[in-house]
Amino acid sequence: MPVENALQLSRGLLGSLGTKFFLYHENRIPESAALVIASNHRSILDAPVLMAALNRPIRFACHHYMGQVPLMRDVVTGMGAFPLEDAQRRQQSFLRQGSTLLAQGQSVGVFPEGTQPMVSQTEARSLREFHRGFAHLALKFASRHPRQEVAILPVALVALEEQTYQPVPLRLLRMFDPSEPLFDRPGWHPMVVYKRLAVAVGHPYWIRQSDRHAYQGSQGKATVKRLTQQCHDDILDLLRQTR
Repeated sequence: MPVENALQLSRGLLGSLGTKFFLYHENRIPESAALVIASNHRSILDAPVLMAALNRPIRFACHHYMGQVPLMRDVVTGMGAFPLEDAQRRQQSFLRQGSTLLAQGQSVGVFPEGTQPMVSQTEARSLREFHRGFAHLALKFASRHPRQEVAILPVALVALEEQTYQPVPLRLLRMFDPSEPLFDRPGWHPMVVYKRLAVAVGHPYWIRQSDRHAYQGSQGKATVKRLTQQCHDDILDLLRQTR
């Protein structure tokens, strides 16, 4: 299925569920750049909401098990997602696939909180610590393509009205990814379905020449850490401020 169809599928899915969103700060969305979109993550609807709100197909990195489950694999790939490899090769898989997509002019979406908020009951305005892969992706791609404009766009998804279901035992998912420790526990996988939500766009962080030099030099780790924390704090502020 062509990835361009993901935008139409997203709109159709949200319409069929009666999900309504309100977009804030649309003027902050870059019109032309290699774009890495980072957002908080609590619902299976997060990816389609972001595509519909930002009005573009987005290639989202998703958990390894989603590429192993029959039917779910077809759904996530049809929506433009790219499942990552198992835990031992996850980071390399993400950087390789993400860089290829950015080079093709596609937007890459990342949920830096990882799997934890998807398998646990979480508050709508809470935010966990971020993994740093998205910052590595933006900086690595920018370093290898010095003439290309590269930006990270933080976006907050703020649930205003939602329903939560518990359709799947967590341990059932171990059949598809035995390496994931979050699946080795009792309980059920929550499924949050939005009825109304706000989509608040933060200020894009443009990767500067100084960032490229720092990433390639002795300040690489510090640059990644700073960029990750800035994006986390921007999204947390948007979650707290948006009503």
